[in-house]
Amino acid sequence: MSHSVVLFDACILYPASLRDVLMYLAGSGLFQAKWTDRIHDEWISNLLENQSEISRERLERTRRKMNDSVLDSLVAGYEPLIDTVQLPDPNDRHVLAAAIYAGAGSIITNNIRDFPAGVLATYGIEAITPDEFLVRLIDENSGAVLATIKRQREHLKNPPRTVDEHLETLEKQGLSKTIAFLREHKTEM
Repeated sequence: MSHSVVLFDACILYPASLRDVLMYLAGSGLFQAKWTDRIHDEWISNLLENQSEISRERLERTRRKMNDSVLDSLVAGYEPLIDTVQLPDPNDRHVLAAAIYAGAGSIITNNIRDFPAGVLATYGIEAITPDEFLVRLIDENSGAVLATIKRQREHLKNPPRTVDEHLETLEKQGLSKTIAFLREHKTEM
């Protein structure tokens, strides 16, 4: 998986704690993260709809930071492919089109059923959950993943988190296999 290209779906960028961990890992050099302005628009609009206490300005700042912190992350020019792909939900076609255009091997999503394996296989792409993605990263380079997650936790200031608090927060994001590994190595975090 080293230096492989992955496309982040909006659903995994919606929760701040998961987005934060993935962004730190995206900066680690273990893989190349990709997304689109449309994916940004989707997670931002969903957050604004569901959490009125968050301002658009704050989320737009997050968008800019994401784009600036991961070089070559923003996929553009994929739009002509949207009408050429078929998925159960036509609203997800833009995600697959962007993955194809970016040369991604994986779409990281919690909505696996929206991306049928048979359809994606014709493009050499798979849909995997964030937990499975992180487990693969751990299998490839556990030391780098542990160091990155430790660094991410240490940068949390508002509020700061203990290792156990951080693991509890991540566990709520459905990262059960990842958390099992991290708990075994919590002295390194």
